Amino acid sequence: MIKQDLKQVEFNEYYSGYLNKLPDTLSLIKGYEKGKKDVIDFFTSIPEEKLTYRYLPEKWSIKEVFQHLIDTERVFMYRCFRIARKDATPLSGFNQDTYITPSRADYKSLDQLVSEFEINRSNSISLLQSLSDEDLLFIGNSNGGAMSARAAAFIVLGHDIWHIDIVKERYL
Repeated sequence: MIKQDLKQVEFNEYYSGYLNKLPDTLSLIKGYEKGKKDVIDFFTSIPEEKLTYRYLPEKWSIKEVFQHLIDTERVFMYRCFRIARKDATPLSGFNQDTYITPSRADYKSLDQLVSEFEINRSNSISLLQSLSDEDLLFIGNSNGGAMSARAAAFIVLGHDIWHIDIVKERYL
């Protein structure tokens, strides 16, 4: 299964910005495996003194951006799981900003964040490996719009790239 297989009816237009960050030939499992290395390599390359930097006082720190990637993957993989299991119950959205303060990301070490990311990504890969192509094609309702299980999974990968690009542009 590759990103190019996605159809517009499988996701809300809002997510196109993330999906457009991905090459059309990206395979889902390989994307998760490569993305795991890429995200870890990126965040561990940032000097320690920059990790709590905010380019504006009301913006997230780099550690908080990393935590946001972890939290968003959790939410979207939960969506992927529920939709793949053919659960037609509408899934609610989430307010990403309310997740940051209680995460206490700035008080975590980089090693703690990396470990949390690695465990979470490994769980995501395990979930994806357990799902059939048919499971991933199922379309449910997420945040008021149509979303297939595979779209939820691909969005995570594009979301990671989106935020890494923002960190490169505005923080470093």
